[in-house]
Amino acid sequence: MTSLPRFRNLPVTVRVPLITAALMILMGVMASQSVLSTLGRVQDARLSETARLHVEGLSVALGPSVLRQDVWEVYDILDRARAGSEGQRLLLTLVADERGHVLAATDPRRVPVGADATDFERDAVAPQAVRMTGDPVLRVAAPLLYQGRTIGGIVTELDVTDLLAERRRVALWLLVGNALATTVLAFGGWLAVARILRPVGALVQAMDASGGAPRPIPETEIPHGDPGLAQLIATYNHMTTAVGERAEAERRLADRERFVSLGRLSSSLAHEVNNPLGGLLNAADTIHTYADRPDVVRQSAELMQRGLGHLRDVTRAILDQNRLNRAGQPLRPEDFDDLRLLFEPEALSHSQTLDWQVHAGATALAWQPAAPVRQVALNLLLNAGAAAGLNGRVGLTVANGGDGLSITVTNTGAAMTDADLARLLASGPLPPGGGVGLRLVHDIVAGLGGTVHHDRMGEQTVIRVDLPVHGGNHA
Repeated sequence: MTSLPRFRNLPVTVRVPLITAALMILMGVMASQSVLSTLGRVQDARLSETARLHVEGLSVALGPSVLRQDVWEVYDILDRARAGSEGQRLLLTLVADERGHVLAATDPRRVPVGADATDFERDAVAPQAVRMTGDPVLRVAAPLLYQGRTIGGIVTELDVTDLLAERRRVALWLLVGNALATTVLAFGGWLAVARILRPVGALVQAMDASGGAPRPIPETEIPHGDPGLAQLIATYNHMTTAVGERAEAERRLADRERFVSLGRLSSSLAHEVNNPLGGLLNAADTIHTYADRPDVVRQSAELMQRGLGHLRDVTRAILDQNRLNRAGQPLRPEDFDDLRLLFEPEALSHSQTLDWQVHAGATALAWQPAAPVRQVALNLLLNAGAAAGLNGRVGLTVANGGDGLSITVTNTGAAMTDADLARLLASGPLPPGGGVGLRLVHDIVAGLGGTVHHDRMGEQTVIRVDLPVHGGNHA
């Protein structure tokens, strides 16, 4: 049973030639069986005819002698019958009277006169029922009829050794001949089908190209003599071009989405930059005014240092978000600190409560790539903040999720619409209208081998992203 699934897993360019060869072999076996069956029927008919003629001839010749119980006359008739054309096939013939006692036999020592003929009739068959059974000696029994009356019985042993040898000889020649013919035909059929399917094999290999990106088939390998296959490969080449263009479009879309995400935070980030700048200007003015007071200068310098440090953190977070790429560094706890630095001003601008919990350690985070995970978390946070509205609540929880990482984003406010859920959870065409942030989340998570789950718990929307260990890069 296990071999059938393995056969189904073989390429079509291997399965079809193997099936062709198997059909050739099956045809050879069936032809051999048909010849042997025909030979068997011919031999059976010949044996049956021989036995019938032998019994009928003896019945005519033996009738008067059996009625007179003339043992010598019966023996003489049997001896002359054995010397006939089929004498070599007739090993033994015995004649019994009505009581079942032997009157005479061609081998008196083996079957003496007066012996019980029942033992010899036990395994015997009628002449018309004689069949080759593989036994070199067949026994035939028939009643001895004379003038319509049964006056005794005849039992004959037939030697079929030559017929068995003939059957074995024919079977051997059939085996050798059919094996050679079948091998030639099977190999020829395999070569023909393999040659016909060679373009299909090239198509399969091109589709299974390394890296997961199908490659086009060169023009020289397209079978222009087969319009159907040529059209199929041409369509495939157009498809590979479209796939490459789509991948490039998705890459550009992901890059644009990062800038869109930062654009949605621009107002809040402007406040994050502007507020420290005001403090820095005041501190600089204080230093200029009270340059002769070291204590005032020291306090103002400390204020400037804190403000500049905050500006540095905000700038670094923005630059890191812009520089993200899918082949970047592994995820770190600092990445979630950057996300909080980027998103917290947006939440505060809407008087929202931010619940931020990162329970996963650095080792668990390092199995995931930083770029796509940060993009997923930021997109979900922005959508959660927009849905929570004024005085709402937004939460982010990062924890070990069994065999990987679990990122949960929650928010109060209105539930997600069917169109938004379709963008986030489904893989079909995008519904008209709306943005691409949620679909980008779906595509990134799918590319990492993860899953997205949605739930509505009371007045709270819960989005959970589960990422497997193999979805990222090990640190």
